[in-house]
Amino acid sequence: MSDAIDLTVMYAMHDALRRELAHLDRLTTAAEHDPRQTLATAAGWMLFKKALQAHHTAEDDALWPSLRRNLAGRPKDLALLEVMEAEHAAIATVIRAIDGALTDPAAGSLRLGQLADALTRGLAGHLEHEEATALPLVRRELTAEQWGHFCRVQARLVDQDAPLLLPWLLDGADEPTAERLLARLPAPAYAACTARWIPAYADLDRWSPGTTV
Repeated sequence: MSDAIDLTVMYAMHDALRRELAHLDRLTTAAEHDPRQTLATAAGWMLFKKALQAHHTAEDDALWPSLRRNLAGRPKDLALLEVMEAEHAAIATVIRAIDGALTDPAAGSLRLGQLADALTRGLAGHLEHEEATALPLVRRELTAEQWGHFCRVQARLVDQDAPLLLPWLLDGADEPTAERLLARLPAPAYAACTARWIPAYADLDRWSPGTTV
């Protein structure tokens, strides 16, 4: 294990995903509006999907392969990585089903609610499973160089959407976490994030209809 491995960004991403699952649950169980219409045009759903896809893609492409090389000859630990990837795939399937329900006139609010509940249970369970089993392996077995590679891959995947996804990640984070995340940014990105991106994000009512960005 290397002391250079700082999992702040990992836990911040997990916390942000849990935060958005709570919003999704409130939206799909509210009785005063059609959740299908709201979700189809809400920026919150798009941002959630972008962040989750970037995070899981970086894990599948850069984190699990590095761990797999380091864990050669340890079948139990290698099997855990297979489970992580399978959970990613199952979550992606539910998200595609939700998007399908939003464009299917025959799919009502009940079907959407069932799918949203499946997503909440599946993703929340995966995050808990990863934190309890996979992240301890990351701490013990990954090199600082391999961890840095994962962080760079994830950063590259969110780069185009950084003006929205960085404030999204910081939303609700405690002060030490926010400071550590901001300190990682290059000076131009730090200046843009604090001066422009965060204020613009604060004005975005992302889980209201018609807020697609």
